[in-house]
Amino acid sequence: MNPLSPVVPADPLINRSVRAILLDWAGTTIDHGSLAPTSVFIEIFRAAGIDITAAEARGPMGTAKRDHIAAVLALPRVSAAWEQRHGKPPYDADVESLYREFLPLQKSVLAAHCDLIPGVLELVDCCRHRGIRIGSTTGYTRELMDVVEPLAAKAGYSPEVVICSDEVSAGRPAPWSNFRAAEKLGIFPAAEILVVDDTVAGIRAGRNAGMWTVGVTRTGNALGLSAADVAALPAADLARRLAAAEAEFLAAGADFCLGGVDELPAWLASNLPG
Repeated sequence: MNPLSPVVPADPLINRSVRAILLDWAGTTIDHGSLAPTSVFIEIFRAAGIDITAAEARGPMGTAKRDHIAAVLALPRVSAAWEQRHGKPPYDADVESLYREFLPLQKSVLAAHCDLIPGVLELVDCCRHRGIRIGSTTGYTRELMDVVEPLAAKAGYSPEVVICSDEVSAGRPAPWSNFRAAEKLGIFPAAEILVVDDTVAGIRAGRNAGMWTVGVTRTGNALGLSAADVAALPAADLARRLAAAEAEFLAAGADFCLGGVDELPAWLASNLPG
């Protein structure tokens, strides 16, 4: 069987067993709006003489950060701007150079973007009550997560397993980080694991692992807004943008979508046995 071919339950909403949840980090459990990585991607390209938009910076979100930089640099508009600015098309060495700039800058801003998203601790309590194990995956490297994890733990959030993008052979949308997390948790089959993510890459990784996938629309990369900015949006504008995010996630293979992890305990109570 092709390891990237999704194996998805035929009817995921009827009395399914969920034995573990794999939660993403930025935009799902911390950093409402996934603001930290976006600002850094914009800055490293600006330092290289190229202005990219927030939409361009956010497009590949969820992938390993080196892959993310390569994907942005491969965008036709960005690639053309790079060639005009530097007199040559972008090459792999340029990706590597940008990545070297990315890591220390991202590390320097992470501490300001590690606040837990509302609902995380309530979800943890709900899962413990139900005997559901909690793991996590991330597009951040181990070096970056060494900054994030202690701050999250101080706020009360410490998943049993944390798999970073540089701890597997390929990042999302490949399934390896999900498989590694499942292995460390000792949970199988894959269809009894719920992947919760705010990016298309994360949704596809969950699908490729044969796991149940949930798209997070309100708190993450799809809206890209702080909690205060979300609250300030006119209701009609917010509804339109959430609907667009949900449509994108469902097209990518999400089994269903929620606004944020704060909605998961009620969903689990309504849709799971017991």
